[in-house]
Amino acid sequence: MTKGSDGVVLVVGALGVVGRAALDLFTRTPGWSVIGLSRRKPDFETNARWINADLKDLAGLREQLASEGKISHVVYAALHEEQSLVKGWSAQEQIHSNVLMLSNLLTALSDLSIDFSHLTLLQGTKAYGVHHGPYKMPAKESDPRFISSNFYYDQEDLVREKSGREGWAFTVLRPQIVCGFALGNPMNAVTAIGVYASICRELGQPMRFPGGPPCFQEAVDANLLARAILWAGREPRCAGEIYNIANGDCFSWPNLWPRFAKRFGVEPGIAHSFSLAETMLDKAPVWDRIVEKHSLVPYSYEEIVSSWQFMDYLLRHGRNYAHHSLVSTIKARKHGFHDCMDSEEMFDTTFTRLQEARILPC
Repeated sequence: MTKGSDGVVLVVGALGVVGRAALDLFTRTPGWSVIGLSRRKPDFETNARWINADLKDLAGLREQLASEGKISHVVYAALHEEQSLVKGWSAQEQIHSNVLMLSNLLTALSDLSIDFSHLTLLQGTKAYGVHHGPYKMPAKESDPRFISSNFYYDQEDLVREKSGREGWAFTVLRPQIVCGFALGNPMNAVTAIGVYASICRELGQPMRFPGGPPCFQEAVDANLLARAILWAGREPRCAGEIYNIANGDCFSWPNLWPRFAKRFGVEPGIAHSFSLAETMLDKAPVWDRIVEKHSLVPYSYEEIVSSWQFMDYLLRHGRNYAHHSLVSTIKARKHGFHDCMDSEEMFDTTFTRLQEARILPC
């Protein structure tokens, strides 16, 4: 791999928040040919070639990739989540499924003699045990692994082993709270916040903050993360390295809440800690009413927010999760990635995009 080299990139998991942002950036960057891979077909216009395949089906995956020919870079943004999202993060079934998916992809590429030069693997702060409680901060890439089982570790071990044997390079990126434009993703906070605000407005209720005590967290704009992916695939110093990626600032959800409420024309009210996963279970009829009233794209309630449980975790509802979450991004800066984003602007921009696409009401 040489600095500045472009080619053909395969974006795996191309309809998720990360994959869609990467797909968009690569298709707009001169010198790149783009292939998207997902189980579903895209519901948007794209210049990328498309592969519809299930990563759990090795034979089908091999058959679909056979006609693609040259691939120089792979962006692996695919993810299998259990229905019980937070508890599922340590479940052996989820670990097995995610390792199998990546293993099948690498096996298919190897079987077809597709000699790509670089793979970008996405992880996250669960690599530091953030979902088990307070951890050493700021977390650094050199920190030891947490004792609990985690599919990140198994995937990384698989990639390191195959990379050493087959001769391609890889980079691991660890973003915090990725925010962007995609539906059906269980960990897309911006859409869920917009849906919650819209339902509060429809019911004449204040948009009460349902989370726990104030704590500092970081996020990353999906487009910024896509730029980090592009950088990692071009920069020789990134080979074999792990990088934390975040916007560069931090925030507290209670401080942002009045801003969110104002945007959707609802009072913030007084904070009241409660479980969104429990309280929002019966709100599908309200959302259907909002969709009809505002002529929104008719996505079902389950499609537009597939996990309120993730929001409970993110907003720190519950004693086990009431802690800060900060990582160091110094290593990426030292190696040449200096991009940053104001998180408040990121939330505003993403809300605007969702409203312009008639996913959320204005």
